[in-house]
Amino acid sequence: MRPKIANFTASAILLCLLSAVTACQYADVDQVPHQTARERNDPLLKESVFGDGGLQLLFGQGGDEESGGGAGIGVNSQLWRASLDTISFMPLSSADPFGGVIITDWYAPPDTPNERFKMTIYILARTLRSDGLRVAVFRQEQKIPGVWTDSSINPATVTSLENKILERARQLHTGGIGN
Repeated sequence: MRPKIANFTASAILLCLLSAVTACQYADVDQVPHQTARERNDPLLKESVFGDGGLQLLFGQGGDEESGGGAGIGVNSQLWRASLDTISFMPLSSADPFGGVIITDWYAPPDTPNERFKMTIYILARTLRSDGLRVAVFRQEQKIPGVWTDSSINPATVTSLENKILERARQLHTGGIGN
């Protein structure tokens, strides 16, 4: 008899949780009493942590096709894919499509084994814009075996990399070569 009661209780709890989660979609952020007038009228403060449109896991409408966002991704999908395509020769350390951050692991080019590079790419926008992308490149040199020291990067290298990513994103957006 007890297993039937346990199953009934578990089913009732699950039903209550699903009802509560479903009811959240009807919450009106403008009716929160502790918000100031600035918070109620500032569109940037009303956005979800996951960007405009929020996180769509089950029965949502997906991303905004005009901005290039896809369902389940918080940043511009063309910039995201172009970034991954452009740095595909480097090993990835982490990639966060909701936050728009791609971090590579150290990569030593075969022709210069005494230097290595690491990159962090930040996708800052849901639209395909040149200011929606920021790249940080780190370089180290090995002058003494086993000891890596930080070295400077030519700013033109970073600009060139950003331009290659943007060019690839434009190709993906227009359905160009390599799509």
